[in-house]
Amino acid sequence: MRNLKLKIEYDGTNYCGWQVQRNIRQSIQATIEKALQKILQEKVRLIASGRTDAGVHAQAQIANFKTKSGIDLKKLQGALNGLLPADVVISGIEEKGLDFHSRFDAKSKIYRYTILNRPYPAALLRNTVYFYPFPLDITIMRKEARVLLGRHDFSSFRASSKLERGPVRTIKSIKITKDKDSIYMDIEGDGFLYNMVRNIAGTLIESGRGKLPEGSIKKILSAKDRRSAGPAAPARGLCLVKVKY
Repeated sequence: MRNLKLKIEYDGTNYCGWQVQRNIRQSIQATIEKALQKILQEKVRLIASGRTDAGVHAQAQIANFKTKSGIDLKKLQGALNGLLPADVVISGIEEKGLDFHSRFDAKSKIYRYTILNRPYPAALLRNTVYFYPFPLDITIMRKEARVLLGRHDFSSFRASSKLERGPVRTIKSIKITKDKDSIYMDIEGDGFLYNMVRNIAGTLIESGRGKLPEGSIKKILSAKDRRSAGPAAPARGLCLVKVKY
């Protein structure tokens, strides 16, 4: 038995998210499992570092699976990329110990939220950025974001329809940078609640636009109530950049 680790890049625009879901359009997981089963001629179950939602992208999602096959890894990578659609790519494969687990062994994840901040949209970037034509003050956004660092109850920033095991998470860093017309929010944490990054991004955008008074993020965090925070930013601007082990 072998335990193989995949590094996966994908454009999530045309998928319901990572996880297999019944009676819903194709998932990233199902797409890759189908290709693996065709190549290996055995049933395969992928375990991912975490689930990305519909429309969310990944630069380096990590998943592992166990197989009895002795196939050469370069051959497997080439075969997979030959079968997979153009918006899903296996960028790396390596063999790990049998005890490696993509989700439980992950120490932290880094997500990037990208905003195109100019008066007109972009045709080529339309599926991977959030076009926001109004001025944003990133100095205020950075100041407000600092409140979120550390270990907190993030109930105010999780989807109200989802009740995970617990709302406490640790955010290790938040970096907000600007390069010409693009604003990037890079958030590293030990784990994230459903829609947490998008809800944080949407609320920080409200702060940068001047729709929330200074100090609002601290009050929102303390409220532990989703209704107190801003709207979720669109999924298309979010990308899983890295998983640390």
